[in-house]
Amino acid sequence: MTTTPTDPRRPRKAERRKPRRHSRRPNWAGGLAGWIWLIIVAVPLYWTLITSFKAQSHYYASNPLVPSGDPTLDNYRLVIESDFLRYFVNSVVVTAGAVVPAVVFSFMAAYAIVRGWRMRVLRATNGLFLMGLAIPLQATIIPVYLIIIKLHLYDNLLALILPSIAFAIPLSVLVLANFVRDVPNELFDSMRVDGATEWATMWRLAAPLTRPAILTVTIFNALTIWNGFLLPLVLTQSPDRRTLPLALWSFQGQYGVNVPAVLAAVVLTTLPLLVLYAFGRRQLLSGLTAGFSR
Repeated sequence: MTTTPTDPRRPRKAERRKPRRHSRRPNWAGGLAGWIWLIIVAVPLYWTLITSFKAQSHYYASNPLVPSGDPTLDNYRLVIESDFLRYFVNSVVVTAGAVVPAVVFSFMAAYAIVRGWRMRVLRATNGLFLMGLAIPLQATIIPVYLIIIKLHLYDNLLALILPSIAFAIPLSVLVLANFVRDVPNELFDSMRVDGATEWATMWRLAAPLTRPAILTVTIFNALTIWNGFLLPLVLTQSPDRRTLPLALWSFQGQYGVNVPAVLAAVVLTTLPLLVLYAFGRRQLLSGLTAGFSR
């Protein structure tokens, strides 16, 4: 019987080690802070919703945090009968008329800046867009007002659309340029070899690959313009040119202490934003978290 000597060069079998169990301690402080923040955010929303279904006569006589035993839609009917649809249409026109051109122009500008970075003109243009981020709307409201007066656009919806486009472009260009810059150059080279023009490459290659960013910028600008109050307050005067935020302010003065009617107008104003978020939620989240997954 012979024994085979073990080869010292042969690696030994790795010893199986039991995985260590890391004990996770519950983060009670973080959980408590999360619940407190949830309550702070949820209570005003809950109060707004239940109060909009209360009658004005029952508002001060009941507990503000208890739903009404006899809910009514009279507040919503009163708001709708007070030219609410006209204000809603004005907000839709201003938001769509400003968001669509701003996003399209910003995407084309971002593509040109990324693809033609070596040109001095495009570098200077990018710096100009970045400078626009440092200028707040409140600092330019007087020059904007004077320009609108010179253009004879005062008390017109176009007076709200043009400044909204200008203030939406800088941030949109910055976000879209970062996403276009992440598109591999090999894809652009393959499109060029296939004979595609820069215009075709931009819309057939860059646009589909940066769709989450485009939708993110669209939703962000839509929220900002929809909730805008300063421009409608300064650049419009007629009641039929009011947008929803300005109309809410007039509702508060019109109804006086009719808090349920004011909150019903707030609920109706918020519904389009909730619908927009519901349809674009997945693309919005993917666009916001894209930078962390790269």
